Amino acid sequence: MTTFGARLHAAIRDRGPLCAGIDPHAGLLHDWGLDDDLAGLERFALTAGEQLAPRVAVVKPQSAFYERFGSRGIAVLERLVVTCRAAGALVLLDVKRGDIGSTSQAYADAYLDPSSPLAVDAITASPYLGFGSLEPMIDTARKHGGGVFVLALTSNKEGPEVQEARAGDQAVADVVLGRLRDLNHGADPLGSFGAVIGATIEGGRDFDFGGPILAPGFGAQGGTVEDLRRIFGRAVGHVLPSTSRDLLRAGPGGLAEAADRLNERLRRLAG
Repeated sequence: MTTFGARLHAAIRDRGPLCAGIDPHAGLLHDWGLDDDLAGLERFALTAGEQLAPRVAVVKPQSAFYERFGSRGIAVLERLVVTCRAAGALVLLDVKRGDIGSTSQAYADAYLDPSSPLAVDAITASPYLGFGSLEPMIDTARKHGGGVFVLALTSNKEGPEVQEARAGDQAVADVVLGRLRDLNHGADPLGSFGAVIGATIEGGRDFDFGGPILAPGFGAQGGTVEDLRRIFGRAVGHVLPSTSRDLLRAGPGGLAEAADRLNERLRRLAG
């Protein structure tokens, strides 16, 4: 079984580091000339998936924008996942789940067990019920070759009140990064357990913890290619810069070209 980290490393090498969000905001549906209804959701999501999945390493649907349409929206998400994986992209489902015990295991089974209709390559998760609460997700990811991206230093302005709080002599975010370093120890060429670190934060930390970095805040929130180099330093080759609105605003006629152009700029990051 090939680990998620190994598959991701190969995908970045072959396709570049861009992580393309497929987030059907009501405003984006309107920009595409679509109604904010199930038919609009389906056309938007599947068109974006068909154009992006053959050319980017990772697609990242935000689950909430499908959940708001109920069970039929989830059915569209299931179709999108199948479409993107069939085209060779890895699917990182942005769900930010975090709970304890059997509930945490149920989330793991929903997204990381290949027998589930919503099975994906990796998910986002919140460690703020204690990092140990994520063990069912981590164990299930290991069992099935999946990945988990754990919130560490997010790009929202409210994040520091929790992430920079002190846990003994360390910030909470540094505790999270330390646990990820332990999980990825010895992984080659890349660990399967990543961190979510905003592309708009201050630099100054060592982000080389052996796993991938999902960097939201790139594009619409102000993060630039130069910011990625400044913030992540020697770990920049493991960064997945994530953009949704900026890319999707290119519309169905310009989406593929916009993704190729952005990915080409990002390919030079590690050089």
